[in-house]
Amino acid sequence: MSLNVADLRGRRQAGDRLFRGATLLGGTAILLILALIAWTISKKSSLIFQTEGLEFFTQKRWAPSADPPVYGALSFIYGTAVTALIALILAVPVSVGLALFTTQVARGWFRRALVTLTDVVAVVPSVVFGLWGIIFLAPNLIGVYKSIHGWFDGWPILGSIFGPAASGRTFMTAGLILAVMITPIITSISREVIETCPQADRDGALALGATRWEMITGAVIPHSAGGIVGGVMLGLGRAMGETIAAALVIGSSASITANVFSPGDSLPAVIAFQWGEATSDEKRSALIAMGLTLFVLTLIVNFAATAIVNRALRRMQGTT
Repeated sequence: MSLNVADLRGRRQAGDRLFRGATLLGGTAILLILALIAWTISKKSSLIFQTEGLEFFTQKRWAPSADPPVYGALSFIYGTAVTALIALILAVPVSVGLALFTTQVARGWFRRALVTLTDVVAVVPSVVFGLWGIIFLAPNLIGVYKSIHGWFDGWPILGSIFGPAASGRTFMTAGLILAVMITPIITSISREVIETCPQADRDGALALGATRWEMITGAVIPHSAGGIVGGVMLGLGRAMGETIAAALVIGSSASITANVFSPGDSLPAVIAFQWGEATSDEKRSALIAMGLTLFVLTLIVNFAATAIVNRALRRMQGTT
C-alpha cells in the first residue's frame, strides 16, 4: 500500500514539474516574441529616425511625394488619440451602466439575453463595423452633424469642437464606430469585476436602509473601481489599435484640428492604406516607425491597466 501511495505521489510531482515547465516555456516564449517584434520594427524603422530625427513625432506634414519627401506622424498620432478619446467618452458610461444593470437589476432570461448579446457583439469582425459605418452611418450622420454645428455655432469652445461638417467620414464617426466595438469589452470586464463584490456588503447596505442606487454607489462601485478602470484601459488599447474599421470612416486626411466633424487619419489606418504603395525604403521605414509608436503606446496602456487591476486586488485583500 505504501508503494502505491509513493508511486502516486511521484506521478503527481512529475505532473506538477511538467506543468510548471510548460507554463514557464509558454511565458518565456511570449516575452521572447514581444522582444523580437520590438527589435525587428525598431531596426526596420531606424532609417527614418536617422533622416528625420525627433521631428518625425513633432512634424504634422506627411508628403512622401515632395522633393525632398517629408514624413511627420504628429497628425496621425493626434487622430489616433482623438478617436480613442471620443470612443471612451461614449462607451464608458454605456458599458458601466450596462454592466451594473446586468448584475444588479436584470434577472432570469433577460439577464442571460443581455450577456449573450454583449458577447455576440464582441466577436463581430471589425470590417463589418467599418462597412456598416461607411455605407449606412456616415451618410446619415451628415445632417446630424450640421444640426449640432448650428446649435453651437458662435460659442467660444464648443463652436470650435462641433464645427462645420463637409462629409460623414470624420473623427466623430470613427469614434462612434470604435465606441460600439469597445463597449462589449469594457462591459464584460466590468460585469465580471462587479460580480466579485461580496453579497454580504450589498445586503449590509440594504439592511442599513440604503436604496438600491445608494447600495451600488456606496458598496459595489468602490469595491469594483480598480477593475472597471482596468477594463476601460484595455478598451482604450483596443480603440487605439483598431485598423480597418477606423480607416474606412475617418476620412484619410492628415490634419490637426479641434473640429471633431472634420476628416482625419490615424496611425493604423495610414499603415494599412499606404503600405502597398510604399516603394521607397524611407517611406517603408516611416510606416514601420508609426507601427513602433503604436506598439509602444498600446504596451503602455496595457501595463497601466495591469498595474491598476493589481493595485485594486491588493487593496481588496488588505495588503496595501
